[in-house]
Amino acid sequence: ATKEGEAEQLVKDAIDIGYRHIEPSAMVYQNDKEVGAGIRAKLLMALLENVNIFLTTKLWCTFHRREKVVEACKQSLSTLGFDYLDLYLIHWPCAFKEGDDAWPKDSDGKVITMNVDYVETWKGMEDCFKLGLVKSIGISNFNSQQIERVLQAATIKPAVNQIECHPYLNQSKLIAFCKERGIVITAYSPLGSPNAIAKETTPAPLQDPKLQQLAKKYKKSVAQIILRYLIQHGTVPIPKSSSKKRLQENFDIFNFEISKEDMNTIDALNKNIRICPFSDAKGDINYPFDLEY
Repeated sequence: ATKEGEAEQLVKDAIDIGYRHIEPSAMVYQNDKEVGAGIRAKLLMALLENVNIFLTTKLWCTFHRREKVVEACKQSLSTLGFDYLDLYLIHWPCAFKEGDDAWPKDSDGKVITMNVDYVETWKGMEDCFKLGLVKSIGISNFNSQQIERVLQAATIKPAVNQIECHPYLNQSKLIAFCKERGIVITAYSPLGSPNAIAKETTPAPLQDPKLQQLAKKYKKSVAQIILRYLIQHGTVPIPKSSSKKRLQENFDIFNFEISKEDMNTIDALNKNIRICPFSDAKGDINYPFDLEY
């Protein structure tokens, strides 16, 4: 998520730096229009005529019935201003009450869910693929049991599972599980989301003393160490930044390699701490499902 009016310029800056995967963009973030405008503006430039941008967005929880999935996908495409998506993901494996409110709540402030099986939702994702609206489809925040259920019913295998992943939640079991099944892991909140969803009391990977020591050793920033660590574990980290300087810094991670010993040191930092407890701007809500492996 970004502040209003910020996303378009961030996208332009990112493309100038060399980023080609623009993600995440999702209905609930309400920045699709700006993201699409930023991409289109850069694609119109002569220097980028032959450059492909990999565009991803997600299906929100209020569109989980099979017949609503295609509708939601077309709505996102219209807002973005594109004819198709490179990747479309189910944002969470749970359904909310349908309607205009992205976070429908009851009188007690709890999110109102719907009894829609995410396997049914996956069939709607396959419909999007068959209609040519998307080039590939995937999932987000799914655990191993949920993935198995999707695989058993799927005619098209999920290409990606996007999950929270950082040194304090290294997801080693789920990464191995997905790798065995040919599912790519996208790692969101790789730096701990210090300016987004993290609370003041949440342990911050960027402040970890051992990571700071490694940063000095490799003459890199802590953020660069974390991103390189995740890449060497075979994931695709997607850091978010509102600073062009940090965008550049986050991109400068392909000119060094972390040793096996130091990778083990970072592995040992795992605390199974989840920074994204499925919350909205008004506060945490209860998980309607188990997020563990």
